[in-house]
Amino acid sequence: MRQPRPMHRLPLRLLAAPLLALGLAQGSHAQVLTLGVVPQQPAAKLYSLWQPLIEQVRSDSGIELVFKTAVDIPAFEDGLRRGDYDLAYMNPYHYAVFSRSSGYNALVAQAPGRLKGLIVVRRDSRFKRLEDLAGQRLVFPSPAAFAASLITRRELAARGIPVEVRFVRSHDSVYFNVQRGFAAAGGGVWRTLKSTTPEAREALRVLWQSPGYPPHPIAAHPRVPLALQGRVQQALIRLADSERGRKLLERLRFQAFAATVDADYAEVAALDWQGIPGTLEPSEEAEAHTP
Repeated sequence: MRQPRPMHRLPLRLLAAPLLALGLAQGSHAQVLTLGVVPQQPAAKLYSLWQPLIEQVRSDSGIELVFKTAVDIPAFEDGLRRGDYDLAYMNPYHYAVFSRSSGYNALVAQAPGRLKGLIVVRRDSRFKRLEDLAGQRLVFPSPAAFAASLITRRELAARGIPVEVRFVRSHDSVYFNVQRGFAAAGGGVWRTLKSTTPEAREALRVLWQSPGYPPHPIAAHPRVPLALQGRVQQALIRLADSERGRKLLERLRFQAFAATVDADYAEVAALDWQGIPGTLEPSEEAEAHTP
C-alpha cells in the first residue's frame, strides 16, 4: 500500500517574489539580487525564517535582495544548474557540483561548526545501531541532499546494510514520516532537527551521526559584479556584531556567518560516490559554458 507523505504548496507571495525580482532586474538599473534558499523545509517556513534576515542585509548593504526557493530540492538543483539564483544558500555537495558547472563562488558559510548527517528513529523504537535497520524503510529529503541523504546512504552502503529507500520533499517531511511511523528511520541534520516541530523533536532520537563536513555556503553566480558580492558578504558577516543581527541568525540556528572560499569545499569534491544513486553530474554543455 502506498504510504502517505506530507505535501506542501508554495504560497502565492513566494511564487510572486522571484517574478518581481526578475522584472526589476531586467527592467531597471536597480541593484536587485535573488537569494535562492535550498528547500530543506516548507516554503512558508523558510520565508518566515529568512525574510527578516534578508531585510536586514538589504538595509545594511543597500542592495535589494528577494527571497526565492523551489518546490523541492531537485527543482532547486535545476535552478542552480540554469543559474536562476544570483545568490544561493546551497548544500556543500551542490557547491562542489555547481561551482564547476554554473560558476557559483562561495562567499560565506555558517560559523562555527561542521555539518553532520543524522539518521533519526522514533524515541520508543527498538533500533539501537545501524545494523538493526536492515530491511527497513528509510526516508530521505532528496537523492542529492548532502548530509541528510548522500552521506547517510553512503554509510549504510559501506556497512552493507540493505534498506528500502524513499525520498520525500524536505527535512521536515522526513521527521514527520518517522514520527508518524510511516518509515523506520530517516536522514536529517542537526539544524533542521532542532527547528522542526516540538512534537517531532520529542518523538525522535538520533541513532547515528556522521563526521563533520564544511557547512552550507551562500554563493554568488558569476554574473553578479564582484563589488556587489563583497557588499553582501560583509553585510552577512556583520550580522553577528549587533543584538538584532544575532537574533535573526538565531532564528536560523546560526551563530554567525564567516567568509569562505572555494578551497574550503575541496574535501567534499573529493568524496567518492561510486555506487550511491542520485548523485549530480554536470552536463558537458554546462561545463563548456562555465565562466
